[in-house]
Amino acid sequence: MAHQTFLLFPPHRVVRTLVAPIAIAMGAAAFAPAALAQDYTSPAQLSPSEGGAQRARDAAARTAHDAEKAARKAADAAQAAAQKSKVAAGKLSKALAEGIRRAAQKAAEAARRLEEKTAASSGKAVEETRDAARAVQEESAKAAAATREALARAEDSVQRAAQSGKEEAEEAAQATRKALDKAEEATRNAARAAADLSRRTAEAMERTVRPADAGRK
Repeated sequence: MAHQTFLLFPPHRVVRTLVAPIAIAMGAAAFAPAALAQDYTSPAQLSPSEGGAQRARDAAARTAHDAEKAARKAADAAQAAAQKSKVAAGKLSKALAEGIRRAAQKAAEAARRLEEKTAASSGKAVEETRDAARAVQEESAKAAAATREALARAEDSVQRAAQSGKEEAEEAAQATRKALDKAEEATRNAARAAADLSRRTAEAMERTVRPADAGRK
């Protein structure tokens, strides 16, 4: 007598039971990256106007930082020259005068580079920092003029030390010290203005980034 086998679950129902969970899992896996992609916007996906604005802010921050570094170097160089001149007070020699001249020349060169950096920064400044950028440019121009004057005095002092009498040489050295003091003050003012510009630029960028981040949430 033949035996009949009765299936508890028909084959087609078993297949459906196995396939359904797999399909659900695959759908969830495909959805997760898509959901994450919706929350991320790469720089390349920015609109032309947004991308241009971001590049402008980056350029403003970079040039402001460069101006701040150049201002610190100019102030340090002017301070070093002024200090060298003070140490040599009352000591008349061509060698000392030449050492002061070289220090004054370094300060003048540093101030010239500062003037170049602040001009670039002023040209790249964003709307919120244009006044501060103009102030830095004005202070750097004053610093450059003051260091040029100090260098001219130092060069005259070298000549006086070599060719003139003691009294004239001392007068030239004293004039050099005064000019270097003015140069030191002018470069310090430029450094303070440059630091203020750098700070204001960073704050302006933060204010711009926050609303953009909030808008993407």
